Amino acid sequence: MAEMKQKMKNSNNGVYSSSSKRSNNNSNGFTRKCASLVKQQRARIYILRRCATMLLCWYIQGDDDDSSS
Repeated sequence: MAEMKQKMKNSNNGVYSSSSKRSNNNSNGFTRKCASLVKQQRARIYILRRCATMLLCWYIQGDDDDSSS
């Protein structure tokens, strides 16, 4: 009977440890995916900011050129 309890205890430990490892891997994957999405969004915002700055500079330069003519 004690031997059977020991086997049950060992088999439960294997289930718990594998499920905790699995949930840890899932959270790690989720964290990496979120970090990747944040990085991608930051890159898009950077590009938009650069384009807006360039357009604004062209607009301002265009006004300066027209007033001197």
